[in-house]
Amino acid sequence: MTICDARPDDAGAIAAIYAHYVLESTATFETEPPAELETRRRIGATLDGGYPFLLVRDSQADGRVIGFGFAQRYGPRAGYRYSVETTIYVEPGCVGRGIGSQLLGALLDRCEARGFRQAFAVIAESEPASVVLHARAGFRPVGTLAAAGWKHGKWLDVFVMQRQLGEGDQTLPEPEVVRTGTNDGR
Repeated sequence: MTICDARPDDAGAIAAIYAHYVLESTATFETEPPAELETRRRIGATLDGGYPFLLVRDSQADGRVIGFGFAQRYGPRAGYRYSVETTIYVEPGCVGRGIGSQLLGALLDRCEARGFRQAFAVIAESEPASVVLHARAGFRPVGTLAAAGWKHGKWLDVFVMQRQLGEGDQTLPEPEVVRTGTNDGR
C-alpha cells in the first residue's frame, strides 16, 4: 500500500469509492454522488486552498485506489484558518485492513507540517468504526449534535471529535503562515 498526494486525474477512482458511501450509508449526508467532474473540482479546490488530499494505492493490485482522505478548513471565517476538518473513506471491500489508520496518520502529519493546530472529525452516529479510528489517532469526543442530519428516512446524531495538531493552542500561530480559501466576512 502506498499513500500519496491525490491529483485531479484521480477523480474517477475517488468518485467511485465515495459513491458507495453516498448511496449505501449514512457516513456522509450527501444524497447524490458527485460526478467525476465535480470530484475533480473538489480535489483541485482542496489542493489550491493549501490543504492535503491523499489517496491510498494498493501495491498488490496494480496501484488501484483503495482509499482517500483530505482536510479542509473547519469553518469559512478567518478565525478558523488554523483548524481543519478531516475526512477519510476506504473502499468497502478493504475496510478492516488498517488502511484508514495509516491514511489518517499521514493526513494528520501533513496538516501539522502545514501549521494547522486543531483537527476536527464530524462523524455520524451510524459509524462507530470511524469513532474508534479517530480515538486511536488521539481524537477525543467534544460534543454531540442531536438529530443534525436526515438520511435514509431517519434523523441522525453527529459526534464531533477533536485532536490537537503540533503545539495546538500552547503557542501563537506562525505569522508567515497564510491560508487561502473562503473568507466571506461573516
